[in-house]
Amino acid sequence: MNTTSNSDGLRRIRRLLWAAVAGSALAFGGAALWRAFTPPDLPAPYVTGEAAIVNAYTLTDHAGRSVTPETYEGRWQLVFFGFTFCPDICPTTLAYMASVMDILGPQADRVAPIFVTVDPARDTVEAMAEYVAAFHPRLIGLTGTEAQVAEAADNFRVWYERSEGATAPDGYLMAHSGYIYLMRPDGVFDSVYREGDQPPEGLADEIIMRIEIERDERS
Repeated sequence: MNTTSNSDGLRRIRRLLWAAVAGSALAFGGAALWRAFTPPDLPAPYVTGEAAIVNAYTLTDHAGRSVTPETYEGRWQLVFFGFTFCPDICPTTLAYMASVMDILGPQADRVAPIFVTVDPARDTVEAMAEYVAAFHPRLIGLTGTEAQVAEAADNFRVWYERSEGATAPDGYLMAHSGYIYLMRPDGVFDSVYREGDQPPEGLADEIIMRIEIERDERS
């Protein structure tokens, strides 16, 4: 892949996402492309309680460091699974998470926004580093081997599947569920969200409320 070309493309994505008119056009076009390669009914997350979602993985972050959930212990974690060639759900959700982080202000220090790829064959450490930088300086990109990614997705009850398409980049896209998981500072599952269900201000308020409750419980 041409690095300069990819960098320019990522910057264009960033500008489109934050420009209202252009962003609407991107969402419309991306939605059509996504429907072409994605089964019509994505499975809902399997959530029957805290035990259903297990915050367990060994992956590599976009700086090349081996990480586990314990790496982010002490911080609330927003975890989203996707891939860098995603036409709409991923850039839209990551822009949403970036807005939440900005709205959090000083409280953003207490939150780790995490993007886990479901396409490790293409999403190398270098590709993830370039991609997450286009959205927010705090965003953490995680990749790994096929087996490591599959284990992480299974633990979070995340569904994903390769979807072949002659017009897609490299001939395929990755269909996947699009949920954001909020994990507590001790790594235990707290809540699940989806971009579009509420404005970023709403999610930021919920996180701030939880941070304040946690602080009061410790004092």
